[in-house]
Amino acid sequence: MPKENHLKGQSSPYLLQHLYNPVDWYPWGEEALNRARTENKPLLVSIGYSACHWCHVMERESFEDEEVARLMNRYFVCVKVDREERPDIDHLYMDAVQMVSGQGGWPLNCFALPDGRPFWGGTYFPRDQWKSILERVAELFGGQYPDLEQQAARLTQGVADHGFVSASRVSASFRREDAQKLFEQVMDQQDKVSGGSQGAPRFPLPVVHEFLLHYYRQTADKAALDQAALSLRKMALGGIYDVLGGGFSRYSTDAQWKVPHFEKMLYDNGQLLSVYANAWKLTKDPLFKEVVYETVAFAERELSSPEGLFYAALDADSEGEEGRFYVWTTEEVDQVLGPRAPLMKDYFQMGTKGSWENGKYILLQVEDEEAFARSRGMQPAELAAVVAGARKKLFQARSKRVRPGLDNKLLVSWNALMIKGLADASAAFAEKDFLRRASMAASELQRRAMGEDGRLSRLLGEDQGSTEGFLEDYALLADAFLRLYEVSLDENFLLAAKKLGDYVMSNFSAPGTRLFSFVSRHAEKLPAKSFESYDNVIPSSNSVMARVLFCLSMVFEESAWAERSRLMLADMKETLQKYGFGHTGWGKLLLLQVGGFRTLAIAGPGAPALAARLNRHYLPDVLIAGAEGEQHTRVPLLARRFAGDRTLLYVCEQDHCKQPVETLEEVLEQLGSGSHPSA
Repeated sequence: MPKENHLKGQSSPYLLQHLYNPVDWYPWGEEALNRARTENKPLLVSIGYSACHWCHVMERESFEDEEVARLMNRYFVCVKVDREERPDIDHLYMDAVQMVSGQGGWPLNCFALPDGRPFWGGTYFPRDQWKSILERVAELFGGQYPDLEQQAARLTQGVADHGFVSASRVSASFRREDAQKLFEQVMDQQDKVSGGSQGAPRFPLPVVHEFLLHYYRQTADKAALDQAALSLRKMALGGIYDVLGGGFSRYSTDAQWKVPHFEKMLYDNGQLLSVYANAWKLTKDPLFKEVVYETVAFAERELSSPEGLFYAALDADSEGEEGRFYVWTTEEVDQVLGPRAPLMKDYFQMGTKGSWENGKYILLQVEDEEAFARSRGMQPAELAAVVAGARKKLFQARSKRVRPGLDNKLLVSWNALMIKGLADASAAFAEKDFLRRASMAASELQRRAMGEDGRLSRLLGEDQGSTEGFLEDYALLADAFLRLYEVSLDENFLLAAKKLGDYVMSNFSAPGTRLFSFVSRHAEKLPAKSFESYDNVIPSSNSVMARVLFCLSMVFEESAWAERSRLMLADMKETLQKYGFGHTGWGKLLLLQVGGFRTLAIAGPGAPALAARLNRHYLPDVLIAGAEGEQHTRVPLLARRFAGDRTLLYVCEQDHCKQPVETLEEVLEQLGSGSHPSA
């Protein structure tokens, strides 16, 4: 049996994939850093994640190769990092590599001085190029150390400056024109034919679609809704969506959503549940509802843990081949479907649009089922029954294949995204089972990951507590708790969100900026501190935290939190004006500032039923709070609003409320939703 390296005892599936490499890998920690300092060797920090296809390729080509491993072991102290466990380390070295090369990605391979300061790096390298790089870097370290030290000093300072936004002395104001300019920037980047953002590869970017939906809610500009709906339809009908098993892959390698990079990530699917559920409220598109239910079923079936939480990801590869589990040959479909195969091969566009490589096909749905049915002399209902039967048979046949690897990490922030997705899906479809599932997962996180003072762990499981949560964990979990409270009216979740906000205010603030540091003041000190403000495949932790503070301030009457949120947005204003497309999470906060944010207090025995009915409407600029009786609430917003057996609804804006009403129709009229499409 091959010899184990220093990764023995780790729990990360990604690190354990490299346990038997001939490379003498260390996990990040004092042992590796001490050895680098003692032996005066550079660090080679290699970062990836278990579902990453190109990480597997580089492992097969280089890290499993004895000759390459000898070079790595001779000249470097080699460190493996799971980017999902330690995003703080990933931020440090990714920022450095992007400054050096202008691009980033995984696998990430960065060379650093023995003290951890980066001086050069890149992403994937073919074997022979990698060997040349190893030899050249070792030569430079031995012969031109002062030059490398200067480079490391410049890069480390650049990383420290990257994302740091100084506290502005100018009091910025916000106008509707600012939101319109941001919307125009976003639309300039949108593909008006295939949906999504222009170019390839193409990522779902849920935060962009949420911004467009929110913008439509406030302005009734149908271009925003049409673009969001176009993108969501194209994704659902593309190869990025698993037509047999539900759930979305991480991204499409092409501009038409056809060829996915086949790994499935929890963070994508949680966010997309929210987007599709919210878009359904506005469009009532049956495809969107179908996607929500199928994606929930996928997560329950393939990502659920025994504790009621959700695992991190499914691999892109199985049996050493990318996408093998998901693609089909015509012969395989013939064997499974028999006489129905010709019709279904046409329906799934095999032989035409679905062609992939080596005689294999990605199953794609037709865009217009009614037209397809007519062209085959069938009624739509008849076709739907045939398709459902074919899907079931193909899914059962696929289930017998060797499955992609499962990354069974339980990450707090990614679970928070799934909890919020389930809460949004429950709100849209009045689906009690979705709410039950979200509440169960949220309670488990609160019980196991959250301390009495609000301190969070990053991970649950064997490494629970070994790494404190990052700002991403606090912000996304507080956001999920807040949304879950709106849907369930369980104050336990609202109070938990406030406790997280208190902890962040006390432990993540940093000198010279009103943004929050990505790591708490208790965290390990890395060569440079990171500040996350760019909204990417996951919205930035600062934009989420700023919006959460704003909302919580209205419920708990915490004026300091409202002011902190406003100042954070003010400090980001110039960035939004220049680079709006990458900051649509901040754009959602901007819409709350300029569009008239309201709280809706529901006081009385009918509160749960009225909240459920209101949650079926798309109201992103309204925060719902409620309780059945004064003795059941500790929420300042609800104090002194009860009137015996009556149930009253109060629409409040800033420091004043409208006259209370008692019916859904009246409150929707006050909210400006009486004739809105979501009503």
